[in-house]
Amino acid sequence: MKKFVAGTVLSGLALAGCGATGADEETEVLTVGASNVPHALILEEAAPLLEEQGIDLEIETYQDYILPNQDLDSGEIDANYFQHVPYLESQIEDFGYEFANAGGIHIEPIGVYSQEYDSLDELPDGATILMSNSVADHGRILAMLEAQGLITLAEDVEKTEAEVSDIVENPKNLVFDADYEAALLVQLYEAGEGDAVLINSNYAIDAGLNPMEDAIALEDSDSPYANIIATQAGDENSENIQALVDVLKSDEIQDFIIEEWGGAVVPVE
Repeated sequence: MKKFVAGTVLSGLALAGCGATGADEETEVLTVGASNVPHALILEEAAPLLEEQGIDLEIETYQDYILPNQDLDSGEIDANYFQHVPYLESQIEDFGYEFANAGGIHIEPIGVYSQEYDSLDELPDGATILMSNSVADHGRILAMLEAQGLITLAEDVEKTEAEVSDIVENPKNLVFDADYEAALLVQLYEAGEGDAVLINSNYAIDAGLNPMEDAIALEDSDSPYANIIATQAGDENSENIQALVDVLKSDEIQDFIIEEWGGAVVPVE
């Protein structure tokens, strides 16, 4: 949020806060919007390291994928940490945001979950596959299913932009239902809806699922869908943002990610 110090509104990224690290030192405040899991937890781990550099990290948590970009655009937050590059690009195209990618931090492999089947091979002919209504996720999901041998996409289609209509081979006659908010997919899975449900790891983990154990298939860890720190254009190279990115990519935070989630969240090198 925008900070008030001595009656003056301080905006942008060089925010001088009222806290102090010493008698003559002022703490700069950096406000970052994030999804609850794993983003906010990673930021909480990073906060003491940033404090050592005189940066007070304030974390605003969100339950959806829309408000973090709206608040970044309005200046309510200085950066956000919840989205991957294709989603950022789609948001810029759809809403005209002037945002920049300050750096990739981690990957959350998408998993396939099923209450009835233990593997993709067991899915029956005509199985219903539930997936997010976020177009930015469709290419990612379809490319994953192609890699698993369930479908074949047209050769001339860019994988990140693929849609269901680009499937040219579908041996199991899978039925794709992409009418759901990403945050609701866990509830649909728990209710036994569909034969399989594609769920982003952040939502799965937040709901108490272990992607490494509960998913019947998991996206490869070399996925290009890195979750990034996004800022307003021009702020990505600011001192505070670069300090944030450097800390998040440090050995200490990367080790924390690996130990905390055991492969369900993968740090970007």
